[in-house]
Amino acid sequence: MAQGLAPAPRAPGMAQNGTMDVNAATPLLGGLSPAAFMKRHWQKKPLLVRQAWPGVAPPLARPALFDLAGRDGVEARLVQARGPQPQDWQVRHGPLPRRALPPLSRPGWTLLVQGLDLHVPAAHEMLSRFRFVPDARLDDLMVSWASPDGGVGPHVDAYDVFLIQVQGRRRWRVAPPAARGVEPVWVEGAPLKRLRDFNPTLDWVLEPGDMLYLPPYWGHDGTAVGGDCMTCSAGFRVPAAGELARELLLRLSEDEGDPSLYRDPQQPATTQPAAIPPALEAFARQALQRHLADPLALPRALGEILTEPKPNVWFDSHDAELAADASAALRLDPRTRMAYDARHVFVNGESFVAAGRDARLMHCLADARWLSARERRALSAGAAELLAEWRAAGWLHEVTA
Repeated sequence: MAQGLAPAPRAPGMAQNGTMDVNAATPLLGGLSPAAFMKRHWQKKPLLVRQAWPGVAPPLARPALFDLAGRDGVEARLVQARGPQPQDWQVRHGPLPRRALPPLSRPGWTLLVQGLDLHVPAAHEMLSRFRFVPDARLDDLMVSWASPDGGVGPHVDAYDVFLIQVQGRRRWRVAPPAARGVEPVWVEGAPLKRLRDFNPTLDWVLEPGDMLYLPPYWGHDGTAVGGDCMTCSAGFRVPAAGELARELLLRLSEDEGDPSLYRDPQQPATTQPAAIPPALEAFARQALQRHLADPLALPRALGEILTEPKPNVWFDSHDAELAADASAALRLDPRTRMAYDARHVFVNGESFVAAGRDARLMHCLADARWLSARERRALSAGAAELLAEWRAAGWLHEVTA
């Protein structure tokens, strides 16, 4: 790709790459800067911020949320307390048409809708406030609507979460994580993973605009205080070593490798037919080592995995046949996942080698999720053609002033 062109000038209150200034104090984090928050609290201890988001409004109204839960391709769950014991609870998965939801006045039920940021622009915008954490860790924005006393019971999450109260009130009881190496004990027979032993040490009621950050494995129990309670959860995935290794190996195996077949012309007759031949084990080890011999193979596979869209994500190519407007800026679609490393640019599970000016501009697009018309015109012909293909696929869109 082409060489040249410096990054765009810094906008007021923004970092050089067009994103937030991580060293500036913000009400969202209780007067901490993102840099200070990451150092003091991230994966370490909870943080309660009163009025982190003054005047916050729900990303969508209750009727629209209920309609969304009834659509195909939307991940939704209905949790109801059918009795006093955890085993009495009931969980139903979507689609959930309105007739499947209980009356608003009935206590003890909760509607959970995952991936709200994929369907509602306001939810995507809410999630963007947390981009001081790498996008590679970002999962989604979930919304929870609850009737009086609604909740899902005491539980732990294996990920970081920001709980933003956007409507009504919710009481949160929080317990420290168990000692390292001690697995949580769940209630047997319950339809949800509920903690059997829950000993909260913190207890807060959150009002609209309040926010609570919880690191992984901190026990918590959120219960609606009154009705019409809506909480948004910005969740950040924490890859498990075994799962990530499995995905990497699968991705690496998809690359075209050495087509050589195992041969054993010197294999003698054996009296131990169940024993695996050492030569076959060596052949397998060499096959794996050949995949990893390329120093770019592992970073490439990792980037593709981290930007792979979720299974229920699809893109609209409605502007695919429209003529390109070189005077228009470009904006990534909210559903697009884009990342980069020192040698590659990754978009929605695909990888591209990038260098020089084109790489710097692609990095700007990934960081700011926006590329100005001036920056767009500075792209090489090859890079411009590539962005045209992404536009046709619905991965990004033109934006006119």
